[in-house]
Amino acid sequence: MDVAGAAGGRSPIYRRVAEDLRQAILRGDYASGARLPAEDELAERYGVSRGTVRQALGVLRADGLVTSRRGTRRVVLGPSRLQSFEELRSFTRWARSLGEEPGGRVVRVEHATADEAEAHHLRLPEGASVHRVLRLRTLSGRPVMVERTTYPERVGAIVAALPKGAVSHSEPLEEHGVIFADADHTIDVVVADADDAKLLGCAVGDPLLREWRCTTDPGGTPVEWSQDRYLPGTVAFTVHNSTATTALGRQLDRRPRTAG
Repeated sequence: MDVAGAAGGRSPIYRRVAEDLRQAILRGDYASGARLPAEDELAERYGVSRGTVRQALGVLRADGLVTSRRGTRRVVLGPSRLQSFEELRSFTRWARSLGEEPGGRVVRVEHATADEAEAHHLRLPEGASVHRVLRLRTLSGRPVMVERTTYPERVGAIVAALPKGAVSHSEPLEEHGVIFADADHTIDVVVADADDAKLLGCAVGDPLLREWRCTTDPGGTPVEWSQDRYLPGTVAFTVHNSTATTALGRQLDRRPRTAG
């Protein structure tokens, strides 16, 4: 397809290239996980420059259809920018889907007695033991989120035994038969405390985007009660409603920043 020959059209050439590739992805010409042709091959196919191809790929990347990492052939993520619960629950899988390198470091693990809120959300009896985990999460080396998770005893014991630098906790938990099936989410804003400031490089009292999450296994038993605190400008959450489903998704916040 020579889109350059149709330069008299109203939309820029790169958008016509992006639309043609988008339709190919939607048709299934490029399945989820497949690699798109190299930039020079696409440039030859469409009769355009590599710069135009990069602009077109940037459109697809912003729509969440392909990975964002430069210098490699783009990988198709799927036909929809909205992310599934699986991606929202697992920071590691979500980051990898965008071509980012996820990181994690456990700062502190406490074996304690559940407080009133923890016992309520985890449906534990009074005096039950829990594990509290404070963890820093990074995207390609950049601190973006502090994770505070409380686990019931049986789940927390597995997490406590993992290496402090383990990139993912959800994957080894699944290997131990702990399945994350459903979750309730609440999004609000909280001010940074001393731990947040130290780990994220912000000031105490700075606003952070917070996601509360209570996750249950297939039998409806709670397996974690967590709050994730994100630096502003690092992620954004999207909500899609329909008569059939409601999907909550997370995406990189690519809005331009201004110096303050």
